[in-house]
Amino acid sequence: MTAPLIHLNGPPGVGKLTIGRCLAPLIEARLLDNHAIYDVAFAITEFRSPEFYATVRDVRNVAYDRILASPPTIRVILTGAYFEDSDWGCESWRALLELAERRKASLFAVQLVCDPTENRRRIAMPGRNEKDKLRDPARVDDWAARRMLCHGAKDSLQLDITELTADDAAHGIAQWLGSVSSSFP
Repeated sequence: MTAPLIHLNGPPGVGKLTIGRCLAPLIEARLLDNHAIYDVAFAITEFRSPEFYATVRDVRNVAYDRILASPPTIRVILTGAYFEDSDWGCESWRALLELAERRKASLFAVQLVCDPTENRRRIAMPGRNEKDKLRDPARVDDWAARRMLCHGAKDSLQLDITELTADDAAHGIAQWLGSVSSSFP
């Protein structure tokens, strides 16, 4: 049986990477954060240029090929910010669904939501600047009104992390995964 894929979806600043780092050891998974893919494009191309998107696609293809070549027992957590009203988000979501299909793996989607006031606080945290992550609190209200992608996943969870620590969120996700699939400890 092929190990499932888990996708943590949420707007910038909600804590996808931090939660993913806490979740990975709980479910014995590897973590592929979206910035591991995007940072190559940010480093060598103009943001949102055709070259930027081509670079992200190329790096994503290499990463997904490595996942496809990995042993079927390896669980992988992926992160992203994929919204229904974004052509790029829809393309990226389709690529993730295709990865799950090609790997013959179930995909579990976790939508991380956060109160806009707390999201604004988190997105402005100094550590995000060191990693070239988006830090504009003015964008938060726009994200709060948009719907995240989860269609096509075997199961999905919407988790409000406004008052949760990353560790508490990870434990909640691990508990949910254990309740919806026998593939998790």
